[in-house]
Amino acid sequence: MKKPILLSTPHIGDRELEFVKEAFDTNWIAPVGPHIDAFEEEFCQVTGANYAAALASGTAALHLALQLVGIERGDEVFCSTLTFAASANPIVYLGAKPVFIDSDRTSWNMNPELLQEALEKRARIGKLPKAVIVVHLYGQSADIDPILKACNQYDIPLIEDAAEALGATYKGRSPGTFGRIGIYSFNGNKIITTSGGGMLVSPEEQLVAKARFLATQARDPAPHYQHSEIGYNYRLSNVSAGIGRGQLRVLKERVASRQRNFRSYASTLGILPGIEFMPEANYGCATRWLTCLTIDPKAFGADREQVRLALAAQQIESRPVWKPLHLQPVFAECECFGGAVAENLFTQGLCLPSGSNLTDQDLERVIDEIIAVHYVSRKTEPLLIF
Repeated sequence: MKKPILLSTPHIGDRELEFVKEAFDTNWIAPVGPHIDAFEEEFCQVTGANYAAALASGTAALHLALQLVGIERGDEVFCSTLTFAASANPIVYLGAKPVFIDSDRTSWNMNPELLQEALEKRARIGKLPKAVIVVHLYGQSADIDPILKACNQYDIPLIEDAAEALGATYKGRSPGTFGRIGIYSFNGNKIITTSGGGMLVSPEEQLVAKARFLATQARDPAPHYQHSEIGYNYRLSNVSAGIGRGQLRVLKERVASRQRNFRSYASTLGILPGIEFMPEANYGCATRWLTCLTIDPKAFGADREQVRLALAAQQIESRPVWKPLHLQPVFAECECFGGAVAENLFTQGLCLPSGSNLTDQDLERVIDEIIAVHYVSRKTEPLLIF
């Protein structure tokens, strides 16, 4: 039986184990501990963020971010539509309603011009959203400057969902550090992992302090347990923070490995008709957290789903790009500005195995299978790539 090749697996080294062993040796197993403080400080050093709070997940970070900017029941929040449901679920946690914004072709991220048009339309009827969530997709930053300008024009807080974009850059800076609040994810499939975890960052120290307060059950400063607000059990554990500290030290290497994967795919599959890779915008550097491409079935000879199933038959995991949130049954009644670009990307888009621990042989298997699908569909002999 062939070895499975998965989409994006954790890549752990020896340094992480050293930090975890230190936590065990010093008995800092409880949720708090010195690794948490160090992880937050080191994360700020790596990203350029001012202040950070380590949390249990990226979703928890986004939930707190929305609460910190004052989102309440009945409010509306603009959000990218081409993303995972976790980008919009916390809006609903607070009784608010998401309104979705389509992607552009340049980066697959939120279309800044469409956002500007949507805000102008809402301003004319006196129904502006209370916040905007922009998602930095698949390791590439959205075009932040015009998005931030549009938000500032109407005094709307911008929250950056950089769960997939740690290590990327926008004009030399880290996405997630431009808006009022940014969030990151360290889920097992992300570019670095703490098993599960997330980070909330902000240039405002008071916001991050309030996030820590809410994340530890909103316990008031008192010798007994006293609570004046509803809080959450959202803090990252000291053990997980130790894993994160080790992972941060190899972030550049992990980014380089994923970019290498992309170059291997692009140099071989890019010559096939109907294949186009997610473009890299000229304003920054993408990590290629996942290598994503689109397949034009008329030119290629097979559609995205046929390719996915052919790979699955060979124990190779691939995945369609995110189904737009405005097409999800749970958000069916939510408004969407545009949508055709995201829908087309979903119909034709495929994410290939992209882990930083893929071997050359793994990459060759994936590439050979996709080439085989094309030539079988055309009933011609395949070119020898390797």
